[in-house]
Amino acid sequence: MPAIRVERLAKNFQTKEKGEGLQGSLEAMLRPRYRSVEAVNEISFLVESGEMLAFIGPNGAGKSTTIKMLVGILHPTAGYANVLGLVPWRDRYRLSFSIGSVFGQKSQLWYHLPPVDTFTLLGKIYELEHGEFRRRRDMLIDAFEIGELMDIPVRKLSLGQRMRCEIAASLLHRPHILFLDEPTIGLDVVAHQNIRDLIKWMNEEEHTTVFLTSHDTGDIESLCKRVIVINHGTIILDDTVSTLRRDYLKQKVIDLKLGVTVEDFQCPGAEVLKAKNYGIKLLVETDRVEIRQVLEYLVQTYPVVDVNISNP
Repeated sequence: MPAIRVERLAKNFQTKEKGEGLQGSLEAMLRPRYRSVEAVNEISFLVESGEMLAFIGPNGAGKSTTIKMLVGILHPTAGYANVLGLVPWRDRYRLSFSIGSVFGQKSQLWYHLPPVDTFTLLGKIYELEHGEFRRRRDMLIDAFEIGELMDIPVRKLSLGQRMRCEIAASLLHRPHILFLDEPTIGLDVVAHQNIRDLIKWMNEEEHTTVFLTSHDTGDIESLCKRVIVINHGTIILDDTVSTLRRDYLKQKVIDLKLGVTVEDFQCPGAEVLKAKNYGIKLLVETDRVEIRQVLEYLVQTYPVVDVNISNP
């Protein structure tokens, strides 16, 4: 049985139309007019148990609206969804014990309290027996290497440290599905890779199904085998990540930070877009040369301090 089944799921929002100036505001107040905005347009897909799926698209494409329907926050306008045998918006309370969620820009950790207090509160919310809670908490603390962070107020943690605590907290009740919305946004290269490694670990060790949204193609390529692309509320691609990489992602931009300034910077297989002081920006045609070969050359030839790979 699939972990997630979605059939012709749709969501429309009613928005009030407003004219310009004071007159437009008065007319909107006295004679309001509404128009329907289609956020999600009859999408259908399956997610198998234990799968790591990338659900991607531009801002406003319908990603967050879809997630909110799958976790039961929003009721759809039409269509059907089944998550772990439950209808999310009808069985939201029961479903909450079997799913977890991490939103990169919305924290579930109490800002002025240390993570250990949030963990204790979540243990109560999810009705974990005290001994079970302590065993699970201690295991996650060791796996995520956050022992030294547990008594520090969240406001004093770096973004990477906070995200490790966020993901650990979301796994406290052993969810079968984890919804991750931009979990690596704003992280540096090292913290970025740490979060990816932890997501891989929980999928491999606990067979957790992962529903991932991200604008970072590195997250998608390193974590997922399948990708769904949504735009204007409609699914335009449902295929393997390798197909997406081969047919659509043929260019990569590499941003380098060097330890020293380099005159006449060169890199075989890459075009130099910008070279200023310690910063270098390169464009790589991935259908001509592997990104791995370019990175190996750069690291072996120049004093690389930091590197970031993105789409143009």
